[in-house]
Amino acid sequence: MATSTSSSWSQLRQQARSLESQTDSLFHTYSSFVSNPAAKPSEAELQTESQLQEILQKRETVVSSLSRLLDSETTLTSSATKLQNLSLHRSTLTDHRREFVRLKGTISESRSRTHLLSSVRDDINAFRSASRIEEGRSEADYMLDERDRIDNSHNVADSVLSQAYAIQSDFMDQRQLLGNINRRIVHSASQIPGINTIIAKINTRKKRDSVILAGLIAACLLMVLWFR
Repeated sequence: MATSTSSSWSQLRQQARSLESQTDSLFHTYSSFVSNPAAKPSEAELQTESQLQEILQKRETVVSSLSRLLDSETTLTSSATKLQNLSLHRSTLTDHRREFVRLKGTISESRSRTHLLSSVRDDINAFRSASRIEEGRSEADYMLDERDRIDNSHNVADSVLSQAYAIQSDFMDQRQLLGNINRRIVHSASQIPGINTIIAKINTRKKRDSVILAGLIAACLLMVLWFR
């Protein structure tokens, strides 16, 4: 019975040490996902995480088996040594469980941080793209406004020119009308007997009056200069 118990203990301890070694190897693989996590857990990450959970569960079963086996022994000396070994396996299992939880949380935080940085980067790019579109739109609106102002200026100039042409046409019509009236007056005057003689006498009298007025003014100036 003692030999059978000792053999079972050795096999369980060997299995526990093997599982601990596999756990260390999986931790090394699992920790590689901390530095550069994907946006979503990859298949390799999920597989490593599943293997760790499975091995930790197996180790829990082995430690429980070692504990039950130790409880069945009666030898104090061997029991004390085995109790120390059992405590070591149980302590290592607890440490590995904490390490697994820590690594899993670190990977999750790193993934969230990477996702946040990616979201901020996408927002910045979207803002820059929207700003470029808005600048292009503003420039296009400015060009359209400028074209509208130029078109309005052309319309005003066309309106002013049209009014000027209309006024010029009215002046030409009035000039032509006055010319026709003048010709009619001259023609009518030529048809009245003696009108030319009367007009010539009027012109002669006007010239004579002008000469008399000029002479009178000259005499007044001479008298003023003389009596000074």
